[in-house]
Amino acid sequence: MRVFVTGGAGYVGSACLRHLLAEGHEAMAYDNLIQGHAAAIPGDRLIQGDILNREALAEAINGFAPDAVMHFAAATCVGESVEDPDFHYHNNIEGTRTLLNAMRETGVKRLLFSSTCATYGMSLKCPMNEDSPQEPFSPYARTKLTVEWMIRDFAEAYGLGFTLLRYFNAAGASPDGAHGEAHDPESHLIPIVLQVPNGQRESVTVFGRDYPTPDGTCIRDYIHVDDLASAHLLAIQATTADTREVFNIGTGTGASVMDVISACEKATGKTIPQVLGVRRPGDPPALVADPAKLKGVLGWEPQYPTIESVVETAWEWHRKHPRGYRE
Repeated sequence: MRVFVTGGAGYVGSACLRHLLAEGHEAMAYDNLIQGHAAAIPGDRLIQGDILNREALAEAINGFAPDAVMHFAAATCVGESVEDPDFHYHNNIEGTRTLLNAMRETGVKRLLFSSTCATYGMSLKCPMNEDSPQEPFSPYARTKLTVEWMIRDFAEAYGLGFTLLRYFNAAGASPDGAHGEAHDPESHLIPIVLQVPNGQRESVTVFGRDYPTPDGTCIRDYIHVDDLASAHLLAIQATTADTREVFNIGTGTGASVMDVISACEKATGKTIPQVLGVRRPGDPPALVADPAKLKGVLGWEPQYPTIESVVETAWEWHRKHPRGYRE
């Protein structure tokens, strides 16, 4: 297959691109490098550009002549979306509309969209299957749900096959320690916790110990980025011009904040001091996937099913690259 990957220099996008190449497919990243890193992908697999530039985007797609598109390009910071919703609505929604029209112009009929479990919002259903109510809580999540509906509408009107992947908490790094998370500023729990044994912060703040969970801290479903990549490949291979599909991607097992800290202490061999903070607005007690459909339909199985196995790879990356790709 030939796959055009928007946002292909980002954390998840680059992992999927590398997986495509490793499995013998042709893949090309299209990324403006505002959040992505050129070092995360082979140097000849990147076209630098913005999805809001329809002419440049269409030219890039036409030149590569892909069989399908994987769409990751988006602003993803929840807090920033609250402070500046205009940017997120313009970038995520208008950017996707530009992409869909560029696909129409170039005749590409297969799309895989990187969506999120955040579209489920504060749903009390846990674990969550694909039919769980979608009540997004943040502007970021609302843009993702809006894009889901836009893709459905374009598919019906213009003839487009699509698969929507709602994944949970992407985590971990490549087993060789060569690629991993590198956000600035960092907002994901595992990298933040690992900054303590790496000497980059003195302690980690635990936001609330009074949630209705076994240890009082929030529970999340952490899925290894390589397992995400394998699910994306299975999904795009199964997507035809007639496909209208959606899958949740997660392990089906939740880990609390304290579980994550414990796993990080085990991986690093160091004690990680904690500071108790107040709850953050909008943090649901638990977000865990029901991956039964993904496993049953596509035959997917996670290779990193435990939080300990995920954290071990993350530590290998952060230990070797404390400054991420800036080194």
